[in-house]
Amino acid sequence: MTEMEPAEYASTLEDLKKHVHGARLRAQRATNNELLQLWWTIGRTILTRQTEQGWGTKIITRLAEDLRAEFPTMKGFSRANLFYMRRFAEAWPDLTAIVQRPVGLLPWGHVIELLDKLDSPEQRDWYAAKDAHHGWSRAVLAHQITTRLHERDAAAPSNFAGTLEQRDSDQAQELTKDPYALQFLAVDSSVSERELEQRLVDRILETMRELGQGFAFVGRQVHFDVDGDDFFVDLLFFHVEQLRYVVIELKTTTFDPRDAGQLGFYVAVVDDRLRHPHKHQPTVGILLVADKNDTVVRYALASSNQPVAVSRYELTAEMQDALPDETAITRAFADELDRSSDRGMPDTESDDQEAQSPRASA
Repeated sequence: MTEMEPAEYASTLEDLKKHVHGARLRAQRATNNELLQLWWTIGRTILTRQTEQGWGTKIITRLAEDLRAEFPTMKGFSRANLFYMRRFAEAWPDLTAIVQRPVGLLPWGHVIELLDKLDSPEQRDWYAAKDAHHGWSRAVLAHQITTRLHERDAAAPSNFAGTLEQRDSDQAQELTKDPYALQFLAVDSSVSERELEQRLVDRILETMRELGQGFAFVGRQVHFDVDGDDFFVDLLFFHVEQLRYVVIELKTTTFDPRDAGQLGFYVAVVDDRLRHPHKHQPTVGILLVADKNDTVVRYALASSNQPVAVSRYELTAEMQDALPDETAITRAFADELDRSSDRGMPDTESDDQEAQSPRASA
């Protein structure tokens, strides 16, 4: 006869599993912190001996060999690593501060990234705090430093403060960057919006890494039927930490005020059709453009009642150089007007009406 499962066994098991996972995580952090303190102590000792007794490279090499001989099963005593230990103690002179600061929670490989890529103590602490909070991998940390996240984080112009409650506005602003670094797409400046969307989806892991922690991909060209009219949202994400939909629209051109109106329309549709008012925060939109005039953006967003941010995206330096400058665009536009005058003016009223309506795709 099979013994029946006791009442609440499943919930008890889940509770115990959480305790085990928590204990393991605390043990790992404690071990990591102890190791960092050991590396700091070795580094501080080397610094002191170099200052007081003039230890040179040969002595450090000998020290590495002797430590490896004494502790053959312990990794970390290479000559290069000893020099990193010295730099570690030099970058954070106070051992107590290491225990109390986020850097004390990071794996040694992450500390090496901070030492190799950053000279500013303030920036090292900033990235260490972000790393400890989000649980980045070493590759993600390196990417964020290389693309100078500290200058881009929460920097996109938006109207969140005027369209959302203050606490929600502050949270939504944290989702933005300006500019977004899309060098991983390996496309040139002539790429179409559809090609850019497809490449973002094809490289979705890199895309979400650049968007930031917590983004979950919902879909591309998400269809909405609005009383018989078809509309398609370029890219739709859901932020699992803030519990909100994020609409992302792409433009391969310089920002146009009409772009904000189009994105605001999509934000309103998603907010009405998909959002659960009692479960989700208000939907927000982020418009990614090839270039923008921040004054024009500010005026455009002031007239929108939907929460929208506008950010520029960056490709490689070579790709940016390939983008036509404003003078060239203006000259080409003037030449086209002259040619139109010679041929006879087109029906501008119908063209203007089409340009001002939200984009619909068949």
